Amino acid sequence: MDSETLLARITDYASRPNPYPLYAELREAGPVVEQADGSCMVGTYHEIAALLHDPRMSADPRSRTTPSPYEVQLQPPFLALDDPEHHRLRNAAMRPFGPPHSPGRVAAMRGEIVQLTKDLAEGLQEGRQIDVVDDFAYPLPVTVICRLLGVPPEDEPLFHAWTTAIIAGADIGPESDTAERDRAARQARQELGQYLVGLAEQRRGRPTGDMLSDFINEPDPAFRLTEEELAATTVLLFLAGHETTVNLIANGVLTLLRHPDELSRLRADPGLLPQAVEELLRYEPPVHMRERSPLVDIDIAGTKIAAGTSIVLGLASGSRDPVRFREPDRFDPTRPDNEHFGFGSGIHLCYGAPLARAEAESALGALIPHLSTAQLVQDPPPYRQSAMLRGPRHLPIHL
Repeated sequence: MDSETLLARITDYASRPNPYPLYAELREAGPVVEQADGSCMVGTYHEIAALLHDPRMSADPRSRTTPSPYEVQLQPPFLALDDPEHHRLRNAAMRPFGPPHSPGRVAAMRGEIVQLTKDLAEGLQEGRQIDVVDDFAYPLPVTVICRLLGVPPEDEPLFHAWTTAIIAGADIGPESDTAERDRAARQARQELGQYLVGLAEQRRGRPTGDMLSDFINEPDPAFRLTEEELAATTVLLFLAGHETTVNLIANGVLTLLRHPDELSRLRADPGLLPQAVEELLRYEPPVHMRERSPLVDIDIAGTKIAAGTSIVLGLASGSRDPVRFREPDRFDPTRPDNEHFGFGSGIHLCYGAPLARAEAESALGALIPHLSTAQLVQDPPPYRQSAMLRGPRHLPIHL
């Protein structure tokens, strides 16, 4: 088929269960593959790495030739900004989360993560059917991020509807008419932002030790956020703090059940679990694509790209590039030199990665002892709509 249709075919929902043959086609046609809608795709490891580290590449949707109205009309989160704005807001967001300003935040959560995992695992009884997503992969990270931010978990039904709409609006694809999707995403993002800012304001002058409290009571004027910046930052942290981890855990269970020999190896040697999580981030990553655009005309592997052109970076494709990884389509929990794109790369490298790793290790460590006789009820399972944040919508298994 014509390589100019690759983005449309990859983002087609029918490809969600297994986009990897299309990624192989992308790499074969690349490094740069021009698309029918005027965008480009890049799916090879070294070119993606170079572009993620190239200061001429912009993450800001407003720098694109045809930016989305949804993205332009709202204050972008720092993930969708360039330096120096990105650097300032990222630093402000990191202060209440991790080192050097709050070095113990994630470490202090490890005990809670283990306890939450144990509580969820109590319901895992032989002969029972469970949904790994609804019963385990979703409750764990959403509870953790609620506790970190200081959000009441009883409001979770509101969060679920908001985050579903926001993620749909941020998806990558060549759809011709996204007006309604973008409107719903914009409204959801505004409502979630107002909700989080409202919670933070309740703690102004009355610190409660959570991240919303730290943001609103920031003592350094250089790191104080405006109301719009606080809304954009906290929405991003709430979304990033659980959505990708849900996919990581669910994809992990699905992969282990499809590879019983590796599951047995991990049961026999739990010390391999950290390496296994890294391999899952490469083999079945929670984030498949990111969009960038050049600020000036650039050359990528001999292809001239005009400033403002949308360039879709196939992160999941790069993490299976045979030029970089030996036997890339084989799941190997002991794989050495595993520098994947599971958390991105460059200045936008996910700073929540240590938390996601801790949650995934705890969740899979608790689930693996129950998986030796487990069976998938449906394979492939039903997938979420998003092509960018790819993972099962449900994962029913019989224990």
